Amino acid sequence: MGVQICRKGPRLRFTDEERADPALEKPIRKADKATAKADKAQAKIPKKKVRQKTVDPEIGKVTTKLVLEDKKKPPSKLSHAVRDAPANAALGKLHKEIQEAEQDNVGVESAHKSEEAAETGARLVREGYRSHKLKPYRKAAQAEKKLEKANVNALYQKSLQENPQLASNPFSRWQQKRTIKKQYAAAKRAGQSAGSAAKTAEATGKAAKAAKEKAQQAGAFVMRHKRGFILVGVIFLIVCLLLNTMSSCSMMAQSIGSVVSGTTYPSNDPEMVAVEADYAAKEAALQAEIDGIESSHPGYDEYRYDLDMIGHDPHELAAYLSAVLQGYTQASAQAELERVFDAQYELTLTEEVETRYRTETRTGTTTSTDPETGEVTTEEYEYEVEVPYEYYILNVKLTSKPISSVASELLTPEQLEMYQVYRSTLGNKPLIFGGGSADTSDSESLTGVQFVNGTRPGNQAVVDIAKSQVGNVGGEPYWRWFGFTSRVEWCACFVSWCYGQMGLSEPRFSACQAQGIPWFQSHGQWGRPDY
Repeated sequence: MGVQICRKGPRLRFTDEERADPALEKPIRKADKATAKADKAQAKIPKKKVRQKTVDPEIGKVTTKLVLEDKKKPPSKLSHAVRDAPANAALGKLHKEIQEAEQDNVGVESAHKSEEAAETGARLVREGYRSHKLKPYRKAAQAEKKLEKANVNALYQKSLQENPQLASNPFSRWQQKRTIKKQYAAAKRAGQSAGSAAKTAEATGKAAKAAKEKAQQAGAFVMRHKRGFILVGVIFLIVCLLLNTMSSCSMMAQSIGSVVSGTTYPSNDPEMVAVEADYAAKEAALQAEIDGIESSHPGYDEYRYDLDMIGHDPHELAAYLSAVLQGYTQASAQAELERVFDAQYELTLTEEVETRYRTETRTGTTTSTDPETGEVTTEEYEYEVEVPYEYYILNVKLTSKPISSVASELLTPEQLEMYQVYRSTLGNKPLIFGGGSADTSDSESLTGVQFVNGTRPGNQAVVDIAKSQVGNVGGEPYWRWFGFTSRVEWCACFVSWCYGQMGLSEPRFSACQAQGIPWFQSHGQWGRPDY
């Protein structure tokens, strides 16, 4: 792969082997396509017109004609603004004087409005004409920008193919792409300064000739003092070796420091904890809204609940905000918190009406006549009928998704790479949101958890609530509180119910293994059964 530098920007040249490589086929095709569009856009830029004079050698007649040079005509920038400035200032002063007089004269005001409308129309025409003339330059700039993006991607894919280790983690890929962008920008700047480099070539040649003569004289002097120069050379090599070792250590320290700082949450710890509390408060408010559905929407015969879990990984939220906002505060993060929350949760209420039938007992009468006496007798009897009625159901559905899924939808490719870096390192602050183990594994050793008098204190009030339910059979209060309309395995519902009675913000979950345990582990609050 080669790079051809020209005034309009770098153009990549690919070898036959690179074009035949399946891994590079797509980025090379995109780069070629972008190059063709950029060249086409450059060709549409107007050529500079110059007057060329020719003299007929026989009769001496001078002929002048316009010739299109092979140079792009630069777009005008300030000439029209400078040219029109005095006139605009005079018109502005005139309009101001007319406005002062038009308040007392309706005719003057009407004429002034008509004049202003005409001037506005003329200005719009001039601006439209100028915009039309600048269109080729805008198109060319847009094409060059797309070409730059395609070229950088092709160089990046080529680099990954030659150095597979660079794809080992997201941070390495992000750092490599940044390096390629810098190199590409340097190549572009070098191409734009090629003209000035050519001007200095002649001076460089003269200097080289003089340097050659001096070098011959210096060589003769060295040959006359060989031993002394050998000793100086040895000392010089030793000093260079020592300096190189010290420089390598310094560069290594700088590299390690750069990696650590680049993978650490950039925000202050108190601000991050406050933002996390704000998001947990939003989830608690959502839970309270669901708990109060039957009070806020009364009058239904049945409430049916289909609820996903409410909860999030604090480190996923911190990684997302750090990738989008970099250093953030409680105030600056509110808009993004709202955006993430709306993307993570969706609560829908749907009314459903069914026609059902109930059995009603009714009373009827029958008459009979005695054939001998002619006496009429009336008797009552009961019978049953099926009566239709409307049965109203409110369906409550909560859908939720993890913040990792939200990140892939809302973040740009560069932001998503930084998000993955922060997720893999936990921002180098694994215990910022409490609990957990220092090595970022699942918290079963309880490293980092505070102990009082050698034991980990619990919440006795929650335990007392749980003990007060001893003797319940079937768990109906708990699974109905959760939202189920028929009996389910209710042990997890019971745990959530106990937390809810305490007003705690932990999410409710109906499955310990699939929902409850992962939530407590992600919050650093999961311990061994024998702790």
